[in-house]
Amino acid sequence: VQLQASGGGLVRAGGSLRLSCAVSGRTFSSYAMAWFRQAPGKEREFIAAISWSGGRKYYADSVKGRFTISRDNAKNTMFLQMNSLKLEDTAIYYCAAGVDIRVVTTTPAYWGQGTLVTVSS
Repeated sequence: VQLQASGGGLVRAGGSLRLSCAVSGRTFSSYAMAWFRQAPGKEREFIAAISWSGGRKYYADSVKGRFTISRDNAKNTMFLQMNSLKLEDTAIYYCAAGVDIRVVTTTPAYWGQGTLVTVSS
């Protein structure tokens, strides 16, 4: 499974960005998917996950109500809509895949490369 994250960039605080994660190599619709991020000097942290069907979603408290995870199984792509961005959202964002939504929040089987999101004041 290959994962390719994109959509990062520079945005002002309060603004929005939409990240994408394109998946190839195996049946995308059979995997639960997740987003993680790693801020400078900090450990990588879980922020959102979605089940294979899209019917279940989990969010970290730090992004709940501001970020929305979604997926399009027909296009083998996952998304992260990020609204009301804060300075502390600055990080490298990684997409990940796993066989179960509960497991993917802690130990994904596959990782994509990161995309940098920088939030400025």
